Amino acid sequence: MEKTFVMLKPDAIQRNLAGEIIGRLEKRGLKLVAMKMLRIGKEMAEQHYGEHQGKPFFDDLVSFITSGPVIAMIWEGKQAVQVTRKMMGSTDPQEALPGTIRGDYGLFTGNNIIHGSDSTESAGREISLFFSEEEIITYHKDMDSWIYG
Repeated sequence: MEKTFVMLKPDAIQRNLAGEIIGRLEKRGLKLVAMKMLRIGKEMAEQHYGEHQGKPFFDDLVSFITSGPVIAMIWEGKQAVQVTRKMMGSTDPQEALPGTIRGDYGLFTGNNIIHGSDSTESAGREISLFFSEEEIITYHKDMDSWIYG
């Protein structure tokens, strides 16, 4: 099974959307294996968005993600990265399809509710930034046979 990193951004927390979004991911069949609420510091934010360093929007990304609490999570499932990305929708909520998380709740690119890893490599890097191995729970769900056959 593949793991992916998902973060509910400060606007999701402020708008009381955490339960709704977590519920969508669960209903899709993904398994939550780690979760914590935290306030990201500037240094961690700069590491998290390191691939965007030097781009004109980098400072805005760091400022926004550090502006309030976030919920960091690890989800597991077959093709978890791809499934989660499709559920999130386009980075620009104006282009995100209805039915996607950003299409239903996002308003503009700066505040787009949710972050998800864009590859298994990114997922590994982001997971290790936010979680220790001891914080990741391995468990069996009987429902998996109904989801994956």
